[in-house]
Amino acid sequence: MPRTSDARERIVTTAARLFLERSYQAVGVDELCQAADVRKGSFYHYFPSKSELAKAVIDLHAEAFARQLSGSPAATPAQRLHAIPDAIGAIQTALETQFGRAVGCPFGNFAAELSTTDDDLRAHLAGVLGAMERHLAATCHDAAEAGALRAGTDPDRFAHALLAQYEGIILLAKVNDSGVDALAPALHDFIDVYLVDAGTSAGATS
Repeated sequence: MPRTSDARERIVTTAARLFLERSYQAVGVDELCQAADVRKGSFYHYFPSKSELAKAVIDLHAEAFARQLSGSPAATPAQRLHAIPDAIGAIQTALETQFGRAVGCPFGNFAAELSTTDDDLRAHLAGVLGAMERHLAATCHDAAEAGALRAGTDPDRFAHALLAQYEGIILLAKVNDSGVDALAPALHDFIDVYLVDAGTSAGATS
């Protein structure tokens, strides 16, 4: 028999996989319990609703993104900026390998599917994306203070645009079933527009 101590973890990781593979709405609690090998009572012990499970799945993805985006503290601000596309590209490449196609950004998928129907979940997702944007903004501010950004560049707006650029590119890759190979190069090109000396900074991670 599976250990009850890891039941919550199995529910969350199984849900993360199924939600990416199909969608949040398409996967029911009964199917989740069967796939995770837990009883329905155990599910409701940990999650009073499917929406609460979705929050846990969002948090799981957020932790994975944070680890991947942590970067090297020894890198220059410009190098840290260019490490972001490589980190995001690695995440999406791993997902594409796992599922055999571009499945999109888990945060974007939840936003598109639920933001107008579940306000509590929308607020939770907004908080997670806000934290991600603040992390990007901190790197952008470091780059500005180091003189790496073009004059007049607002670091906060740059971070917001970078996040939006990622979400848009990966959404188009999912819709067009075109794969994720172009994601990192496109984000590198986008970052280069804002850098004073794009030629030397991009080469460190390309």
